[in-house]
Amino acid sequence: MKFQGKSTRKYTGGRLIQARGKRKYELGGEQANTHLGDTIRKTVKTLGGQLKVRLLREQTAVVIDPATKTSKTVKIETVTGNPANKNYIRRNIMTKGSIIKTEIGSARITNRPGQEGSINAILIST
Repeated sequence: MKFQGKSTRKYTGGRLIQARGKRKYELGGEQANTHLGDTIRKTVKTLGGQLKVRLLREQTAVVIDPATKTSKTVKIETVTGNPANKNYIRRNIMTKGSIIKTEIGSARITNRPGQEGSINAILIST
């Protein structure tokens, strides 16, 4: 888990003395790291009692063709680009902005699969 509170260091490198310890609500959530494969979703509770669906694995995406303005559910073949992290490409991890190769051409993911539980993309080439 990632701590999202203040640093224990000053900008000069000196140590800050904490007034209190860490709190549960200051912890970040686990990374979903959505992979290519048979669909696996995980539901997690969020602050305020709501639910969030994490997409752990998926092999299909809803792709919108901007030319014809139609959407189609297609199979994902591989991840060909990822501006978030170059190492995600060879591990086939999909995040927002990832370029995926599908049956109908290359597409860019427009949503956050680890936060929303599905993959939406827009066709960039055929």
